[in-house]
Amino acid sequence: MNTSVIEKESIFDVEKIRQDFPILDQQVHNKPLIYLDNGATTQKPTQVIEAISSYYLNSNANVHRGLHELAERATEGYENCRKKVTSFINAPSERSIVFTRGTTESINLVANSWGRKYLKEGDEVLLTEMEHHSNIVPWHLLAEQIGIVVKFIPINSDGTLDLDSLDELISTKTKLISVTHMSNVLGTINPVKKIIERAHQQNIKVLIDAAQSVPNMPVDVQNMDCDFLAFSSHKMVGPTGMGVLFAKEDILEEMPPFFGGGEMISSVTKAGSSWAGLPYKFEAGTPNIAGAFGLSGAIDYLEKIGMDNIQSYKTRLTHYAIDAMQRVPGMQIYGKARDRGSAVSFNLEGIHPFDLAQFLDQNGIAIRAGHHCAQPLMESLGVNGTARASFYIYNTFQEVDIFIEKLKKATDFF
Repeated sequence: MNTSVIEKESIFDVEKIRQDFPILDQQVHNKPLIYLDNGATTQKPTQVIEAISSYYLNSNANVHRGLHELAERATEGYENCRKKVTSFINAPSERSIVFTRGTTESINLVANSWGRKYLKEGDEVLLTEMEHHSNIVPWHLLAEQIGIVVKFIPINSDGTLDLDSLDELISTKTKLISVTHMSNVLGTINPVKKIIERAHQQNIKVLIDAAQSVPNMPVDVQNMDCDFLAFSSHKMVGPTGMGVLFAKEDILEEMPPFFGGGEMISSVTKAGSSWAGLPYKFEAGTPNIAGAFGLSGAIDYLEKIGMDNIQSYKTRLTHYAIDAMQRVPGMQIYGKARDRGSAVSFNLEGIHPFDLAQFLDQNGIAIRAGHHCAQPLMESLGVNGTARASFYIYNTFQEVDIFIEKLKKATDFF
């Protein structure tokens, strides 16, 4: 590796970051672990693990319901997470932040609450061919149940969206555009602000699937002007089972609850129920309190590094990897967008992605193989599946070099 690359890496101090992730200090099949499956989930630093443990050790109680000290500590920590999320994505108010189990539940909430209230038979929801199943299946369910029409923005050969097709696709029946900010397969960062501006000119709402973007780059919902935005804690060094739905307050006010039960009510009588104010009418039952403590720790951790620094480092690392991968015999990389994230999907000629993933696993390298919950995209690419390497803040240029070396060995082996 050349000196300039080493100098750039030392500015980021990736070795110091790696010390915070104890899971990385292990061997897999007698080889040092190289974890390149970050698009699926990221590893957790000690600071986040300790934040979760501190809740159970010191503050374990239910939130919003008790007057005793532990309940007050739990409630304070839970709501402190909401404040941090509000600041992290520059939301205008804590009332616009709803806690869910993850991106999937957040999108389902929009589909089942906003969608069932405002969509009717024949109305159109516009998606893209690069969507994750979590941003396709909820709309297919509505199509089956109430008769909406689901349409797709196609992709260009370079893995970018064919935005020229919007003129043909958008109609007076289009009520929602739901689009991924960053593809989990191609790495493409979509021009969502341009899409939102276009949609709002015709009074169309826009939902952004930010599961891949929020962990990797600065995201500002007010600058973006999206109506809805969803993301998950576990992809941003936080715990699983914790997610966020942002929605504009006026929209949330008009949406009916998705779940019913404790905590989301104002009052309940035999005759009926009335709902709590925002955001609590969407948070029925005991929430993932420990997850909120963990997400708080994750936001603290990422903000200490700086989202701009994270994006800059990962962009350098990803382009370094792509440049090297292109020199591997038989390599086919999918997606050539200039503005891209760190997911790199590829195939090696003559090697099934599953076989490649197993070969790399035997060498201590964890990647993903399959359709990546994006089967419509696989169909557009003309493949059944791909291998995928996805990088994060603790991956190093040296790890990329080893990854490339093992890819070359795989071509010889198979």
